[in-house]
Amino acid sequence: MSAGASPSGAPLDRRLALLLAMAMFVLVVDTSLMNVSISAVVRDLDTTVSGVQSAIALEALVSAAFILIGSKVGDLVGRKRAYVVGLLGYATGAIAMTLAQGLTAIIVFWAVVGGLGASLLLPSMQSLIHGNFSGPAQKKVYALVGASASIAAAVGPLLGGFITTYLSWRVAFALEAVVIAVVLSGIRLIKDVPYTGDRSVDVVGAVLSALAMGGIVLGVLVWQEGGEAVGALIGVGAIALVVLVRWLLRRKRAGRPVLLDPDLFRSPLFRVGVSQQMLQQIALGGLMISLPIFLQMVLEYDAMAAGLSLAPLSLSMFAVALLAGKRAGARRPADLVLAGFALGVVGVGALIPVVPRASSGWWLVVPLLVVGSGLGLLVSQLNNYTLSPISEERVSEAAGVNSAAGSFGLSFGLAFAGALMLGALAVGFTAQTDASTVLDSAQQEQVSRALDDDAQLMSTTQLTELLADEPPAVQDEIVRINDEVRPRALQVALLLPLVAGLLGLVNALRMRRLPDPAPNSAVEGAAFG
Repeated sequence: MSAGASPSGAPLDRRLALLLAMAMFVLVVDTSLMNVSISAVVRDLDTTVSGVQSAIALEALVSAAFILIGSKVGDLVGRKRAYVVGLLGYATGAIAMTLAQGLTAIIVFWAVVGGLGASLLLPSMQSLIHGNFSGPAQKKVYALVGASASIAAAVGPLLGGFITTYLSWRVAFALEAVVIAVVLSGIRLIKDVPYTGDRSVDVVGAVLSALAMGGIVLGVLVWQEGGEAVGALIGVGAIALVVLVRWLLRRKRAGRPVLLDPDLFRSPLFRVGVSQQMLQQIALGGLMISLPIFLQMVLEYDAMAAGLSLAPLSLSMFAVALLAGKRAGARRPADLVLAGFALGVVGVGALIPVVPRASSGWWLVVPLLVVGSGLGLLVSQLNNYTLSPISEERVSEAAGVNSAAGSFGLSFGLAFAGALMLGALAVGFTAQTDASTVLDSAQQEQVSRALDDDAQLMSTTQLTELLADEPPAVQDEIVRINDEVRPRALQVALLLPLVAGLLGLVNALRMRRLPDPAPNSAVEGAAFG
């Protein structure tokens, strides 16, 4: 038997378990590093906030669009090989971040190649844990890997902020590559897990799923960057989604292999759980882009200060998820989900009026604690709730759908919140400029034209440097307009997580009318994915 195997009653292979947990830690912490490093990346690469935000959203989108395909690739080429290729994809992205001299390298290697790596890594890791451990050891490894993901989400902003501020954001990503190299050094400990099912590939379904998710989010990103054919891209995504549903149903009736089994959605618990997962991630994506930008571009915090300011959100989410998971007792999961979305709505609702008044991150502490507590309740319940009605032989496929829905929600939240922010910035700046009594008509036209070409969120320091050649009165007026419009744009961006939370509340009321899910031991193997 291989060193990695652990039959029931056999001692746990601690080294292999630790290496798998390290791989999951890198997977989760990666985006946190990028979020708290936005201003440093913008400055060092002489790029834009919206460009970096687009890269963050694109990475989540690629992962979402290809995770179902990645699962099938692992079935066909071997789960161990897919795991290695996924790690190499992530390593490529980390090395590219370490060496990048422009935004293009980040988009190609970190967002696209790294996103493809994630789409291979998650499903293959789940299969490898299931095949290399069993009995009590398997449960311990699933718990360890899940805990690693939670800890990464909690400490990521602090870790990334510290390294970026006192060393460099490039060092943070170089350390990622080192961790992946350590994980790969122990690859001989893993035995491959053969796939014995149908090896047929639903190519059309795979293409349609990628087009559906990709078209919608790419349309939003193109809109954000002021590009053309926005409606066409979103239309392609919407049409592809409708066609995908019809395609899957028709192939299922014909008894042919499908990318995902549409019968999964016959379960009301699964349907509502997947939709809640997506809404939670939309809210989280909106917060993940709005708050770091506010802290770094409005308050002009460095990465360390931004990470510390975000700590109430991430640490409360981690703590409440841990407590709720262990002490839920006889409380209904639907009630906890309802409370989670309610806390999220209250917290975001409190953030919106605070943003224009906040002079430091301390203003955000209480709202972020409330939002984090709400997200923690959701994290503690939604995976188990969603996957509980699924039989053991189909739980891996269902977990893939759940992960894809969550990743799509995250990418949509990141993209749409950024687009709302820049759209509100352009509208507000134009309105204020046109109403100014200090700027003459030529200057007003110049500002409007610049916004049409490239609306960007700038710190006061950046804007002052840009206006160095302008008369003092013009400088003061444009800085004043920027200081007034910028917080309002961020308030508009925060409306997205607020609306997602309200929709989650409505959905949670539906959950309360459904029966509680029955315990399902197979879900433990899918919860971290």
